[in-house]
Amino acid sequence: MTHPLFEQHRATLDGALHAIATRGYWSPYTEMPSPKAYGETAAEDGKRAYEAHLGQNFELNQPGQSGWTGNEVSPYAGALNVHYPLCDHEVLIEAGLAAMKGWQAVGAEGRTGICLEILSRLNRQSFELGHAVMMTTGQGWMMAFQAGAPHAQDRGLEAVAYAWREQSFVPAESVWEKPQGKNPALVMKKHFEVVGRGIGLVVGCGTFPTWNTYPGVFAALATGNAVIIKPHSNAILPAAITVRTIRAVLAENGIDPNLVTLCATDKRSVTQALATHPGVKSVDFTGSNVFGQWLIDNCKQAQVYAELAGVNNIVIDSTSTYKAMLGNLAFTLSLYSGQMCTTSQAIFVPAGGIDTDEGHKTYDEVCADLGKAISRFLSKPEVAFAVLGAMQSEATTERVAHANSGQLGTVVLASQTLNNPDFPAAQVRTPALLACDAADEAAYMEERFGPISFVVKVADTAAGIALSERIVREHGALTVGLYSTRQEVIDAMTEATWRGKVALSINLTSGVFVNQSSAFSDYHGTGGNPAANASYADSAFVANRFRVVQRRYHV
Repeated sequence: MTHPLFEQHRATLDGALHAIATRGYWSPYTEMPSPKAYGETAAEDGKRAYEAHLGQNFELNQPGQSGWTGNEVSPYAGALNVHYPLCDHEVLIEAGLAAMKGWQAVGAEGRTGICLEILSRLNRQSFELGHAVMMTTGQGWMMAFQAGAPHAQDRGLEAVAYAWREQSFVPAESVWEKPQGKNPALVMKKHFEVVGRGIGLVVGCGTFPTWNTYPGVFAALATGNAVIIKPHSNAILPAAITVRTIRAVLAENGIDPNLVTLCATDKRSVTQALATHPGVKSVDFTGSNVFGQWLIDNCKQAQVYAELAGVNNIVIDSTSTYKAMLGNLAFTLSLYSGQMCTTSQAIFVPAGGIDTDEGHKTYDEVCADLGKAISRFLSKPEVAFAVLGAMQSEATTERVAHANSGQLGTVVLASQTLNNPDFPAAQVRTPALLACDAADEAAYMEERFGPISFVVKVADTAAGIALSERIVREHGALTVGLYSTRQEVIDAMTEATWRGKVALSINLTSGVFVNQSSAFSDYHGTGGNPAANASYADSAFVANRFRVVQRRYHV
């Protein structure tokens, strides 16, 4: 019998399946915080729900609890004083493995239906999640709401859709009959069971605690696995809210809620012990190259899906929309103060300048004009605070100060400190724009996370394309961009990105930006260069999280 939640949410699943096949725009979750979509009281209710967590113990009723932990400090408001259950990771693993039997029993349809119900429930909590993401990450409100709630839910649904599609290819049973000429045919009955591989460990990042977490959570869950979420110590609350909701929906549907648990810890040794445990069969990670590579090298028992650092870049050859190009780049470099794994860091401009609809522009003019465009874009405080957000970590603030010193290149536009009257404690920094020569590789070929970008002088467009490809190959990138009016240049850059296996944005001038990625349409990462060994989302992201176990007998 079809699971009732599968039938209830079938239209949403069908929409997602259609979207991943056609790659057009689609979303069941409204990205605008509108009363019409979420209810007249949703905004106020969500804020109150967030505030109710502050200064409290966040109860989850998980096994193996020995105390409380948590020391999140909001970039906007200081210490949150929320305390989370401190649980023995071995106990969480044992509980998760025990819960998998019941999870397997509901079948792929049941798992898919329950996952869809979880996402629907999380969508109703979008304002609560938005505030939690904003106050832990330093994102501006609109970005926190969109990326932290509906867009993250989109990514989770995308993973569920792929998981269902891959599992639906496996028949439950078949009759196998092999002719034997004049003799009776050989006949066998065969049954095929989709079985989760084990525990899925999802290690969250501090800047996008839901958007970068939900794909792994729902890919592992929908394919029959238990999940342990290990959030970044700076952004636990969004993960905790998510875990509480998942556990509630599981319990309502007769599933042991210990199928999904939260492991809140700031000890790397605990994360390492979790990641290398024999019961853990998949690890999803977003973060530094050092720890990501450690996971890849040491988690021999698990499939590791890692998004790491990279050097995203743009080649400017020519443009027929100079002001619009500069405006698009200004937003790209300013959004969330560059604290995104997709923000462009290196912008390659030929030494001889570029041709534009406003005449020929020298390299120095391009540098100066881009600096002016950034300043102009951020000239209104309400725009600046909404787009920039706040620095999440002191390390990022220190990198900005280093950029301002001029040690990395000529300062075209120094990063400025802004004072947000609504959040006096927030560290708000505008982008730092530096100019340097292609030979100054030590400056721009290392990811400098934060609002730091370089306009790099290259010999010509061909040299810029070659340098872009080399950076992608050696250091990785999630995004590259190109501005050109010449088809031969577009073709050359396209082929370079095929070789480097990186996503390319061409001549973006309107309301879509290089550092934005849309679920159901954009593949986030390719898995083909050092910045990521997997993609959100494709079949490869889900298919290795389950196994098909058969039994057969003569009939």
